[in-house]
Amino acid sequence: MKVYHGSLEVVEHPMILRPNRKLDYGEGFYTTTSEKQSKEWAERRMLEKHSDCGYVNIYEFDETKISEFKSLIFTEPGKEWAEFVLANRTQKGFTHDYDIVYGPVANDKVYIQFSLYESGVISIETLIRELKTYKLVDQYLFHTEKALKALNFIEAIKIG
Repeated sequence: MKVYHGSLEVVEHPMILRPNRKLDYGEGFYTTTSEKQSKEWAERRMLEKHSDCGYVNIYEFDETKISEFKSLIFTEPGKEWAEFVLANRTQKGFTHDYDIVYGPVANDKVYIQFSLYESGVISIETLIRELKTYKLVDQYLFHTEKALKALNFIEAIKIG
């Protein structure tokens, strides 16, 4: 299966990154099965950094070997997924020991729903119901060096 990573640079050798902000599944290397989404991620970075080009990096990932890794898989938004995302985004010092985490993206467009839940305005059931109305793309987090070895770089497509 092909997975994509939007970036300002060609990333032939993915690395575990420590982001400057809290992300859905913690630190690591994020990819998606959506080429369109990875292009949008690269374009957003281009705007943030005032860059005139970016790249969609393409990798091969043999998802049949996922059982060889300690993995956490969320097939759709649910209570466990929401709690995991909130823990990663809000709990200081929170970490996990999964090699790979897969599930929906809690992007900035839907994060307001998380804020409403966290402040007690809506219930977890309402949060999940609201999130299911959005078309959420997926993401894979490769959280460990072992997991990164499962990615094989194919090519990078220049955008911009």
